[in-house]
Amino acid sequence: LLFSEPPTPPRAPAVTGIDGEHDQLVASFGGEYRAPQAQALIEAMTRKLVPATDRPDERYRVTILDTPAVNAFALPSGRLYVTRGLLALANDQSELAAVMAHEIAHVTLRHAAARSELEARSALVSRVVSDVLRDQRASATIRETSRFDFASFSRAQELEADAASVRTLARAGFDPFGAARFLTALDRYVALQSGLPDTGNPTRERLATHPTTPERINE
Repeated sequence: LLFSEPPTPPRAPAVTGIDGEHDQLVASFGGEYRAPQAQALIEAMTRKLVPATDRPDERYRVTILDTPAVNAFALPSGRLYVTRGLLALANDQSELAAVMAHEIAHVTLRHAAARSELEARSALVSRVVSDVLRDQRASATIRETSRFDFASFSRAQELEADAASVRTLARAGFDPFGAARFLTALDRYVALQSGLPDTGNPTRERLATHPTTPERINE
C-alpha cells in the first residue's frame, strides 16, 4: 500500500490475493476507470519494469480504480491497482513508474505472506498464554506488544519496497529520483488534505504501519 491509512470503502473485501475478490474489490472503489490511453501507458510501463526486478518471471495485471483517492496497492497474485487520483498527482512517467515499482516490490518480496505469518505467530503465542497458561494479563500484554512489533515490521517492509523500487527504476531506464519526487508531492497532498504534515505523536507513529513520508523521502 502507498498510504498507511488508505481510504478503503467499508464494503471492500479483505485483501488476501484471491482473484475471485477482484470484481468485488473494484466495485467497492467505484468501479474500473476506463481510460484506454492511461491503461496502455501503465501496462507498457509495467512490462518495462518487470524484467528489471529480482523476479522477472512474475506476471501482473493492472487495474485503474475510478476514485479520486490517491492510492495504489497490490495483491500477492500479481494484481496491481492504482487510482485515477494517483494518476492525477504524478507529474511524469518516472514518478508513476516509481509507484508501480513499489507495488511490484511488495509482490516480489512476498511481503503479504510474511505479514500473515507474523500475525499468525503472535496470535498463537497469545492464545497459548491465555488458554494453556491461563494468564489473561500476560496475554493482553503480548497482544499489545504485538501491535507495536507488527507496525514496526510493516514499516520495515515499506522501506524495503522503496529501496527495491528505486533499484528497479534505475535498471529499467527510468529516473530513480522519480520516487523521491512523487513522495514529495504526496507529502504536500497529505498536508493540504489534513492541514498537517505527515507526522504525529510518538505513540501514533509507533503504531503506524508506514514510515512517515518525510522519512521515506530521506531514505
